[in-house]
Amino acid sequence: MNRRTLPLSQLRAFEAAARHCSFKRAAEELAVTPAAVSHQVRELEALLGVALFERRVRQVAPTPAAMQLLPVLQRGFDAFGEALEALREQGDGGSGSVTLSCTPAFASQWLLPRLADFHARCPDTDLRIHASEAPLDLSRSASLAIRYGMGPYPELEAEVLAEDAFALVASPRLALAGYEDLKTVRHIVFDWHCSSLGLPSWQHWCQAAGLDPVDLGASLTFSDESHAIQAAIAAQGVALLSLTLMKAELERGVLQVPFGPRLPGLRYQLVRHRRFAGHAALEQVAAWLREEFARDFDGRTEAILDRPAHH
Repeated sequence: MNRRTLPLSQLRAFEAAARHCSFKRAAEELAVTPAAVSHQVRELEALLGVALFERRVRQVAPTPAAMQLLPVLQRGFDAFGEALEALREQGDGGSGSVTLSCTPAFASQWLLPRLADFHARCPDTDLRIHASEAPLDLSRSASLAIRYGMGPYPELEAEVLAEDAFALVASPRLALAGYEDLKTVRHIVFDWHCSSLGLPSWQHWCQAAGLDPVDLGASLTFSDESHAIQAAIAAQGVALLSLTLMKAELERGVLQVPFGPRLPGLRYQLVRHRRFAGHAALEQVAAWLREEFARDFDGRTEAILDRPAHH
């Protein structure tokens, strides 16, 4: 297949659908109908001669072939976006334009539900979201990044926004009453993009809870954190997840922390390149992010976690 015959619109629809594990959410992102996404995916499947999704009731699941194709497309689309972004910055001088880089899970769980508030408060700022596991080169344009780690970040300015924590979370539908129930459900695992960060694992959690890992049920493994989160919401098992990212689900009662220890996570840090110090629009975005994180950590999360689980 040469460049002239690449099915770009179909690939774009597939990438969004595979990332969200949902035609509906992909359609919302692309501003088309779910039927249009489904049609484009079927065209791509016909062209490749392989199935890319398992169609289930009200959801779709990427096949192994899809998971092979997805990271290749994501790297390519990220490269396109960065190159176009750099050219656009040269054209408009970056006066009211800011790029915010973060992971896909942070974008979908924390950032996207808050964007309406940002646009209402900063209507003249052109905010572009760069959602990728690969870090953005912050020296090339007026950009901020939410980095998850302890640092340091050479040649960059970083400020700590929050200290994270992890806990066992589960859908109330699983009706977990105690540790003995863990054998009856799957424990959800996902692959960290950077395994060297030393993030909490199920082994760490079991050690803190005084359990043997064999006391857990079978595992359900994902290559993407967002997919693991959706599986937990769908009551497919229990997951060890960031309480910062799960705050909205805990507030709504979609997920709960039924029991067990909390483990320290890493730091959410706001990072920028020194060359953009004083950029007006960038400072607006940074101030908004500080306020949103401060609002999240004003004690309400603690109250949610101390709330008794209802079965």
